Amino acid sequence: MISTSLRRRLHGAGRAALVVTAVAVLAACSALPQKPQPVARYDFGPAQALAAPATPAATTEPLVLADVRAAGVPDASASIYYRLAYADARELRPYTQASWVLPAMQLIQQRMRDVLSGQRAVVLDDDGATPLLRNTAYPAMLRLEVVDFSQVFDSAQSSHGVLRMRATLSEITPKGERWLAQQVFDARQPATSADAAGAAASLAAATDQVAQQLDNWLRQQNR
Repeated sequence: MISTSLRRRLHGAGRAALVVTAVAVLAACSALPQKPQPVARYDFGPAQALAAPATPAATTEPLVLADVRAAGVPDASASIYYRLAYADARELRPYTQASWVLPAMQLIQQRMRDVLSGQRAVVLDDDGATPLLRNTAYPAMLRLEVVDFSQVFDSAQSSHGVLRMRATLSEITPKGERWLAQQVFDARQPATSADAAGAAASLAAATDQVAQQLDNWLRQQNR
């Protein structure tokens, strides 16, 4: 017959074995590779239609749009960037679980072409512009340089999307390009949420705002 003290020792040993087994199972589970979180991918959505101008441009010549360049942001990056203005506004930080579907400069170029094409013919510098230029005396060249394209947090809860861009307009002549005009555009749109989705929406809105400003400026240049 097993004594009471022996039964207690055996019961305690059994409980200890169960605890050790449970710890081993948890450790094995934690060692398994974790399923990566899906990355959300954003674009600018549909472009807003421009209203017909009261005074259309005096020229119907095509506009050549050069590749959009980056001056203050990584050129070929598809990352969505933000700044913490209340901590260090000079540091660009990428969202790790979200990105653009294409490099940001390509998305900006596509949106500018979509919007500007509503009032004039717009061709990219590398997609068939050469045959078109043969029939144009002095075609216009538009060069865009992005200085800032980021979500800026004024506080942990408040942020806005910023697009700051420099536009240079020139004419293509037999002797090369002739400078015509230059303008800096700066658009800021509030973000509805303090995350990548809010960043994407506010930056798309800022891009549309700059596109409309650019369209007005080009018409003032008779382009």
